[in-house]
Amino acid sequence: MSGRVAGVFAHPDDDTYGVGGSIALHATDPALRVTVIMTTSGDAGQIADPSLATRENLGSVREREDVASWRALGLQPEIHFLRYPDGHVAELSRDQLVARFVELLLAARPDVVITFGPEGITGHDDHIAVGLAATEAFHAARASATGGFERLLYNVVPAGKLDRFNEVLRERGMEPIDPTQPFQPRGVPDEAIGVRVDCRAVWERKLDALREHRTQGEMEDIPFDLYPLMLGWEEYVIAWPERPTGALVLGDVFEGLPGA
Repeated sequence: MSGRVAGVFAHPDDDTYGVGGSIALHATDPALRVTVIMTTSGDAGQIADPSLATRENLGSVREREDVASWRALGLQPEIHFLRYPDGHVAELSRDQLVARFVELLLAARPDVVITFGPEGITGHDDHIAVGLAATEAFHAARASATGGFERLLYNVVPAGKLDRFNEVLRERGMEPIDPTQPFQPRGVPDEAIGVRVDCRAVWERKLDALREHRTQGEMEDIPFDLYPLMLGWEEYVIAWPERPTGALVLGDVFEGLPGA
């Protein structure tokens, strides 16, 4: 059984990378309700092929790509494109951003909210600002809502997973990922992981979804045989409620919730 889940992200494709597999596992469950809050439309992103978009229309193209990516996952979430300027989320009024998130979260009343942790996965300023505002909005919405808001998750990359991937890259004579560089994954301690979802049954569907983000040239620099290693698992820190010391790692974002 699943329930209502909301993802609060910065750019189109953050959702596909972060939660695509975890939610695709529930695609056939009639109880599933998915809400996506996309803070920017990624209008400052790359244009991998000039025939796909211009700098002027990239934001609207990426919105269509995001809708197509969810369709590839077998899902049609309610997506809210807030269209704040890409690369400048940290400069927005924090109170106004939180208030907008609260409004949308209260309308959706999700059981689970997923966003970025303090490291923003890649250290991107937009990711960090969205995660902070979404965390504040979760607690504000939970305080005034009747029902829902059972769990707040941070989408993360475990340090051990990053280390294993870098080992494979080195063995192949490829440059490893350097987490000190801009927009590269920052690992969190493995012991911080509270939810680890086995997405191997849907990794190819997730790959198809990523490829819908055509303007971004997703996965083009990664050897194909490493795709399952990258896409086969999704991990989360349980930001709320507090996770007891020594608690078992959950296998699903809804596991252990009432009615799940």
